[in-house]
Amino acid sequence: MKTSPLIALILLITVYGCEKKLPADANFRPMSSSPTGPQRDSIQPKDTTKPISRGDTTKPGSQGDTATIPTPPFPQQTANTNPPSAPPAPTCPVLPIYGDTLIFTQPTGGDYIVNPVNSPGQGKFFAWPVGLDIDQNTGSIDLTQSQTGMRYVLGFVKTGTTDTCLSTLIVGGAAYYDSIYVLADGQTTSAPYFEANPYLPNPCLNGGCTFDVNGAAAAKKVIVNTTTGVIDLAKTVNGSGLLGLGGAFGLLPQNGSTITVPIYYKLNDGSNEALEMIQVQLQYFDSKSSVSSGVLGGILNQVNNLLSGNIISNSANPRPPLIIITRRE
Repeated sequence: MKTSPLIALILLITVYGCEKKLPADANFRPMSSSPTGPQRDSIQPKDTTKPISRGDTTKPGSQGDTATIPTPPFPQQTANTNPPSAPPAPTCPVLPIYGDTLIFTQPTGGDYIVNPVNSPGQGKFFAWPVGLDIDQNTGSIDLTQSQTGMRYVLGFVKTGTTDTCLSTLIVGGAAYYDSIYVLADGQTTSAPYFEANPYLPNPCLNGGCTFDVNGAAAAKKVIVNTTTGVIDLAKTVNGSGLLGLGGAFGLLPQNGSTITVPIYYKLNDGSNEALEMIQVQLQYFDSKSSVSSGVLGGILNQVNNLLSGNIISNSANPRPPLIIITRRE
């Protein structure tokens, strides 16, 4: 019997069975070089973190963001005499009262002192921010020695208690904004505001007020309108003489140059033209961009507090006001 054809047939069947495709294995993954496999560069790890709700993705501006600083002139001399009111301070039965929430120094031969008109009893008196000359035992306020034109918070703690009575007191007078003025943008003057309220009309517009009474500011080449109290910043920097020999910061002002000048004044208001004084600090920079972010942040905070009807500062001494003069942005 011949076996060669039978052997050939068996070999043919074996080869055919080996060439058949294997069933797909769910655990089988083609090599990365395979046309059907993931390319190496496209493999990404599975994200197991929960999605984060971003909301507003803009970063909050820093305190030195100059775009948010109000631009002079500020809203003094407007018809609005009702600025946004600050939250009322807590009161209590033994709260010291000084007759009004707005008081004025008066022309006297010596210091003008006011006392509580009620009898809150024994205790300790205090006030902030810095600037009010108050006796901690009696509550007497020496207005002649105090910084005028400011809003204060008064505190009283009655002996034997830990309760603090708080109230707000305004000492009438003139003040200037902490701010930055750019001469190239036409911001060439700095006007005062009065009674710690930038929304009140200027009581000096119709006369009756006198500024730089003794010429102390003019002696330092700081040019103040003697009727309105407006400081001419351009002339203060550049000089007012025909020869152009420079102003308060010298012939060639340097970045960061600073001067502090007293401005003595008399107002046609409840002070009855009593002699008052405010120290003003002026600083020069060639450009607004040269001013540090820390200084810009401080100015922004002070201005916002003032325009909101709050005390200018809860911690730092708000005087003297800082007026920064720059030639350009």
